[in-house]
Amino acid sequence: MIELLRSNDPVLMSFVDALLKEAGIEHAMVDQNMSVMEGSIGILPRRMLVARSSHETARRILIEAGLERELS
Repeated sequence: MIELLRSNDPVLMSFVDALLKEAGIEHAMVDQNMSVMEGSIGILPRRMLVARSSHETARRILIEAGLERELS
């Protein structure tokens, strides 16, 4: 798996999750449980990972959705 984007914005991550699900792209959001370590203040970013074979397609989907500035 390869990182598609990194953010501490839960709304953005939820939106990206929905876009990838709709496109049928397998993905995983990691580091979301790190909030326990940081005290739930949201300073540690979560990462969205996709399979290497789906990376370019996922990037294109996010670019078409206007999220090119968010990409890793």
